[in-house]
Amino acid sequence: MKHTKKPFVLSAGTLTGTPIRNSAGEDLGKIEELMIDLEEGRISYAVVSFGGFLGINTKYFAIPWGLLAVDTDQKCVILDIEKEVLENAPGFDKNDWPDLPTREWLANIYLYYEYPRYW
Repeated sequence: MKHTKKPFVLSAGTLTGTPIRNSAGEDLGKIEELMIDLEEGRISYAVVSFGGFLGINTKYFAIPWGLLAVDTDQKCVILDIEKEVLENAPGFDKNDWPDLPTREWLANIYLYYEYPRYW
């Protein structure tokens, strides 16, 4: 049995473009960006693209970073939610990102996913 050593840190660029799957193996999109909370010095959320075809009608979502697990063996990120939860999540357009997201905006995102806020 081969034992793979897991990295302690990864560059944001390494994770950009990484596919996201749920525990059922369904494709949930890919990571577009990692957003850093400058006051807390941590990753606040990942911007995930999902849906559409060839970039048309693709929706973007803010996913709390703590919900994601990097799987270096499978070279993907695991988001353990059902596809329908993501399809119904609040999102934004590829060309219309939230302008200076506020804590209130982010709190609503964390509330939707029922994930505790870190601040």
